[in-house]
Amino acid sequence: MRWATFDCYGTLIDWERGITDTFRRLWPDEDADALLAAYHEIEPAVQQGSGVPYRDVLSDVLRTIAANGGLDLDDPYAFGRSLPYWPPFPETAIVLGELHRRGWKLAILSNTDPDLLDASIAAIGAPIDERITVREAGSYKPAPGHWERFFDITAADGSKHVHVAASVFHDIEPAAALGLTAVWINRKGETAAAPRAAELPNLGPLADVLDELVPL
Repeated sequence: MRWATFDCYGTLIDWERGITDTFRRLWPDEDADALLAAYHEIEPAVQQGSGVPYRDVLSDVLRTIAANGGLDLDDPYAFGRSLPYWPPFPETAIVLGELHRRGWKLAILSNTDPDLLDASIAAIGAPIDERITVREAGSYKPAPGHWERFFDITAADGSKHVHVAASVFHDIEPAAALGLTAVWINRKGETAAAPRAAELPNLGPLADVLDELVPL
């Protein structure tokens, strides 16, 4: 049995669009791109060593951004409220459906809460066989808890497993440290030294690439 595991936000769901849209609603006169850059700096520090619900992480990040920028914040849970509506990337459902058609089992390993991930899976509209959140893992990636829990639950054969993700810090580097085969979805054309089996600009070619990495 072949398994493909995925990060969700940034890989399957356009989280930067969701985040910046929320910033624009909260603070229409501020630079949403600058606020997004601040988000990327603050979130990993808030998550490190923590297993608290992702809603709390999101609210802590938003409060910190507001405090650092001297911005009024009427709704510290704005990210958690908006996350279920963050859109999938256009190719997500098509590619996941094709992988399932080819016999791949699909799992999502995500730094979020179960109900939030379930809303995103419903928005994607493709079959998902398993999902691991912070509640099940007990930690946030890049800690190994998500992968450990996945292999415990599924008894997947590591030689027939590939992890697919956009974040080098949260996914590609720890996957390499765990000896996992990984595909980097590099939507921004970034550079990184982390080992990976393949690098793609989006999910479009993924089904063929995974079939090459783990043939039937």
